[in-house]
Amino acid sequence: MRIDKYLWCIRYYKTRSLATTACKKGHIKVNNDTVKPSREVYPQDTIEVRKNQINYKLIVNDIPDNRVGAKLVDIYRTDKTPKEQFEAQELLKYSKDYYRKKGTGRPTKKDRRDIDEYKNDGFEDEL
Repeated sequence: MRIDKYLWCIRYYKTRSLATTACKKGHIKVNNDTVKPSREVYPQDTIEVRKNQINYKLIVNDIPDNRVGAKLVDIYRTDKTPKEQFEAQELLKYSKDYYRKKGTGRPTKKDRRDIDEYKNDGFEDEL
């Protein structure tokens, strides 16, 4: 089975075209080699997938006939992703929150009206 189709079948990508694009960008490695989307995958191959700044490591157990349900994914692959990858992702989430709090950013319509009213009050006093 093609690598892009395999990653779509085991639900690592929502569409097959997303899997193909990831292969073309070099985010997918099979046995430590960057691969094209048409590369065939066989049982016992090691796949590295870089997705959302996490390097997933998978071992192919079997080849599915078609896209499988979420509960059946573990039959077709073994996940060997180190725990440190997920911990680094958690730290990244906290660092993003530090720079900008949720809800702050672009002013709402009410905020904009308040700012305009404040500015206009200041200019009327000078005239």
